[in-house]
Amino acid sequence: MRHKKKGKTLGRVKAQRIALMRSLAESLILHGGIETTLAKAKALRPFVEPLITKAKTGTLANRRQLIKVLYTDKVLNMLMDDIAPRYKDRAGGYTRIIKLGFRQSDGSPIARIELV
Repeated sequence: MRHKKKGKTLGRVKAQRIALMRSLAESLILHGGIETTLAKAKALRPFVEPLITKAKTGTLANRRQLIKVLYTDKVLNMLMDDIAPRYKDRAGGYTRIIKLGFRQSDGSPIARIELV
């Protein structure tokens, strides 16, 4: 039973799920928007928004916390230098999910998640 369990498992064990979220977050930051399934997009939103909030302050401690989550320095620098300053006056809600329809092969709902 899943009593008081938060979050979606996405059909993966914990390590695979964390790797998936890290990879999707990197792609979202790098490209500004990605197309994925609706379930993954909804799971990605609460993962990415705290990263942007941490990047807004720009302290060394927050940079080190972001290094733990993000894979590459290129994405980290892009987040700290380019993306975070855009949202300095915004309190939250940095991403937008747009439903695109259904995938041809298996009928999964597809969505585009992008930075506002």
